[in-house]
Amino acid sequence: MIQNRPQVDFSKLSTFSIHDRKSKVRLADLSKPWKSGNSFQEFLDGLPDILGAADIKTVINSIVTAVKNNHTVMLAMGAHVIKVGLNPLLIQLLEKGIIHALALNGAGIIHDTELALAGKTSEDVAATLDDGKFGMAKETAEFICMAIENAGKSSDGLGHAVGQAILDAQLPYANYSLLANCVRLGIPVTVHVAIGTDIIHMHHEFNARVAGELTYQDFKTFTSIVATLKNGVYFNVGSAVILPEIFLKALTITRNLGFDVHSFTAVNMDFIRQYRPLTNVVNRPTLSNGTGINLVGHHEILLPIIACGVMEQLRDATVDFV
Repeated sequence: MIQNRPQVDFSKLSTFSIHDRKSKVRLADLSKPWKSGNSFQEFLDGLPDILGAADIKTVINSIVTAVKNNHTVMLAMGAHVIKVGLNPLLIQLLEKGIIHALALNGAGIIHDTELALAGKTSEDVAATLDDGKFGMAKETAEFICMAIENAGKSSDGLGHAVGQAILDAQLPYANYSLLANCVRLGIPVTVHVAIGTDIIHMHHEFNARVAGELTYQDFKTFTSIVATLKNGVYFNVGSAVILPEIFLKALTITRNLGFDVHSFTAVNMDFIRQYRPLTNVVNRPTLSNGTGINLVGHHEILLPIIACGVMEQLRDATVDFV
C-alpha cells in the first residue's frame, strides 16, 4: 500500500559543484546598461545574448555577411507588412542593395497600389462587410485589373506588370510603391495569387486566366531566385500559408534539378507562431545544413530593428554600400 511506503531520504542525494555544471546563462550574455547618447549599434550590442535578442543579432549578422559576400537576400511577405507602414524602410533596403528579390501574396499588390494611387490603404472591413461594400473600391479594381489585362502577352510576370503600370501611369504616390521601385531598380518582384482570396477577384474586370498565367510566370522567377540562396538569407514575414507553401515547392524543384540550395539562413517573423512557416520555412529546409530562426513579434518593431542594425554594420564595411 502507498501509505505504508517509507519516505524518500533526501540526505542521500548526490550533488556536484556549480562550477562544474554547464549553464545556459553567463555574465557575458547579460544586457549592458544604457548610457544617454549611445548609438543604435551600442543599443544592439547591449541586448542580452539570450533567446530572441540573440536571434535578432544572428539575423542581422547573417544578412550583413550575405551582402558582403554577394549572396542572395530574399524577402517574401504578406500584405500586413505594407499595412503597418514599412514601405519606406523596405524601399531604402532595396535601394541600398540589401534586399535582392521581393515576393508578395495577392493582397500585396492591392495595398501597394492603393498607397501609390491614393496615399492610403487598409479599409475597415467590419464597417463595410454588412452592407456588401467591402472590397468595392472602384479605382483599385480598375487599375490593377487593367494592368493585368495589358500584361496578358508579357513574360515579365504579375509583380513587374503592376509595378510597370504604376510607373507608366505616374501615380501621385508611386515613390511609396514597392512594386514600382523594384521595377525602377531592376529588382525581381513576384506576386503569388490564390484565386478568390483578394478583393479584385470579386470584380467583373478581373481576368483570372491572364492573372493565373502571370502569377505562374512569377512562380518560375521565384524558383530561379531560390536556386541562388546558398549562403544567403530567406525571409518569410507575415505569410501564414501561401508563401511558405510556394517556398517549399520552389526549394524542392531547385534541389531536384541539382542546385546546391543549402547552408542558408531561413527566418520567419510574425506576431504569432504558425505551423506552415515554422515547418516549411524554418525547420524542414534547414534540416540538413542551414540555420532556421523564428522571431515572434510585431513587424513594425522587429523589421526596423533588423534593418537599421544591418545598415549600421554595413555603413563601415568595405562593400559598395550607399
